[in-house]
Amino acid sequence: MEQSIISGYAEVNGIKMYYEIHGKGDIPLVLLHGGGSTIETSFGILMPLLSAHCKVIAVELQAHGRTTDRDAPETFEQDADDVASLLKYLKIDKANILGYSNGGTTTLQIAIRHPQVANKIIVVSGGYKRDGFFTGFFDFMHNASIDNMPGLLKDAFLKVTPDQTRLQTMFEKDKARMIGFKDYSDDDISGIKAPALFMVSAQDVMTVEHTQQMSRLVAGSDLAVLPGPHGGFIGAAEADLPKNSKLPVVTAILVNEFLAK
Repeated sequence: MEQSIISGYAEVNGIKMYYEIHGKGDIPLVLLHGGGSTIETSFGILMPLLSAHCKVIAVELQAHGRTTDRDAPETFEQDADDVASLLKYLKIDKANILGYSNGGTTTLQIAIRHPQVANKIIVVSGGYKRDGFFTGFFDFMHNASIDNMPGLLKDAFLKVTPDQTRLQTMFEKDKARMIGFKDYSDDDISGIKAPALFMVSAQDVMTVEHTQQMSRLVAGSDLAVLPGPHGGFIGAAEADLPKNSKLPVVTAILVNEFLAK
């Protein structure tokens, strides 16, 4: 039996934020996509594995997918504030948060800025310091053009928002955010009180050592290192997993067990 999906837009902090609600349960799990992505490209494979066990709320952040933009740069802090405002709009006091890549860094900011709403957090390939990214990442970002953006991510954006200008704007804002990324302090991370699970791929954009450091800073947190490239173990479209891969199933089991603890 197929699950019913509720979708809509919330007016939050000057943008119209797109969201979808899948499954049922008490404390929902919010999914935050990666940079340049949509709900479908980051979570098309993982989401049904999770929503079979709990209510899942998937969102698209500023300028991404179906969500509108504002006349201001993208920041992880603003994304965190937007998600907190969405939860208030939906009359949700507490939620579990799972963020992938840039969404993982936004998840850290939600736990820092809005601890009252963060029940548990799962940070997938997120970062808090520049030296946590692979060598050469920021040099690459300085020289990146939209031609470097994976074609399937461009196609996915244009499928839901057929506007080349908005696609270019999203790319430029994503690029500027990463070029200007400033380190968070260890104290910011160690101040996180929500139970946390940190996950990273063996060949990821973030180093395993960086992810391990975050898990050391957040008291009592769990760490999982899984095989494959960036986004592989969640089945993100850009990872191009083999169709028969069971990695996302493994991830769903780990996440569901962490949430059930």
